Amino acid sequence: MQKLLAINGGAPLCDHQSMPGELFHWPIITREDEEACLEVIRKNKFSGTDIALDLQEKFAAWQGRKHALAFCNGTMALSAAMFAIGLGMGDEIICPTKTYWGTVSQAINFGASAVFCNINEKLSMDPDDIERCIGPRTKAIMVVHYFGYPADMDRIMPIAKKHGLKVIEDVSHAHGALYKGRKVGTFGDIAAMSMMSWKAFAAGELGMLVTDDQKLYERALAYGHYERNNPKNITDPELAPYPHIALGGVKGRANQLCCQLALGQLEHFDERMAEVDRAMQYFCDGIEGLKGIHPIRPEKGSGSTMGAWYLPQGTYRPQELGGLSSGRFASAVRAETGYPCWEGGNFCLHTHEFFKTFDFFGIGKPSRIAFADRDVREMDAACAPSEQMYCVSLPPFKKYLPECIDKYIEAYRSVSENYEQLLEQDDSVNGGRWYGSENK
Repeated sequence: MQKLLAINGGAPLCDHQSMPGELFHWPIITREDEEACLEVIRKNKFSGTDIALDLQEKFAAWQGRKHALAFCNGTMALSAAMFAIGLGMGDEIICPTKTYWGTVSQAINFGASAVFCNINEKLSMDPDDIERCIGPRTKAIMVVHYFGYPADMDRIMPIAKKHGLKVIEDVSHAHGALYKGRKVGTFGDIAAMSMMSWKAFAAGELGMLVTDDQKLYERALAYGHYERNNPKNITDPELAPYPHIALGGVKGRANQLCCQLALGQLEHFDERMAEVDRAMQYFCDGIEGLKGIHPIRPEKGSGSTMGAWYLPQGTYRPQELGGLSSGRFASAVRAETGYPCWEGGNFCLHTHEFFKTFDFFGIGKPSRIAFADRDVREMDAACAPSEQMYCVSLPPFKKYLPECIDKYIEAYRSVSENYEQLLEQDDSVNGGRWYGSENK
């Protein structure tokens, strides 16, 4: 379709502001949710445990794990997972370089070192690069189901078993996603996730940890749930001498107002995600085959699903569009739709100064290698290929409204088919800055 693109003065193909609010509205909060939360407020039950315990029991059953433990946010849940597996001074933990910082930055709190591996075209941990990262002090692999796409657990788990490594799954983007018919978060030794207000499983500011291992569960509980670190809940003799104090020195338990929100979300989650999946599959089918942009999703019939479709993405291949940068492509989509399309995803963590020079302990040595047997920063150069893995965001539809979705399909199609109009004045840098922010 020949068209003068809106970014060059043409008429936009879509007026995002005129679209039905339900097309993108999230989270869905019902009147029943509001009343239940008001009850928490009226009874001043913010800091109790009864609602949290109810949520944990129901979430564990839904997730298919024996134990679930609610935390104040996902970063705290991931920290508790690190403590649970015994991550300690001088240990190393492998993590994909392209993820949110809350996945692994807190390793320095334990005196451990993050070692970064590459991602593949699905923006997922590249199993072919994991063994390069393994050293004598490697303790664990942090698997991230990034932007909702399930990582290749069939290949990752045997590597972990071969080298005797623990596996933590970061499920913050992938609540309910399946890998070959099995929920992500049930493959590793332990899993943790964010459930803050932008996530598909949105519960204000909340985190959740799940595991089948009683010892790991008790260690995670003792780490930041001071009121439950007591003989009633703790059977591990290594933990028993230290009751009533959070062993991590942190107050990580969940606020019960958020737990009440989560109970409402859990009740309707699968039904709502089915609607989201229907809408997103329709959109992805509509742009499938375009040059430059390739929707990230598992193959149909594979038994794997995106689950939450958190901030859906398309792999971007500039070579298919004459070298057009992802930034320029995203800008053109924004002009056609009025929707804030952005490029790049999270920056590669190995490029950030935090992982190069930051001295958390004030000992005159970068914290990432403060207690390490080797300078893992020297391994970062091998992650350069990940800096060339580009992506562009796709509209996160929440409702199956084909007549509306078609307009966004037309916009992406028009930009792809008329890309030559964008090659001049292309000053953007591929893999550039993400125009939003997220928290765990």
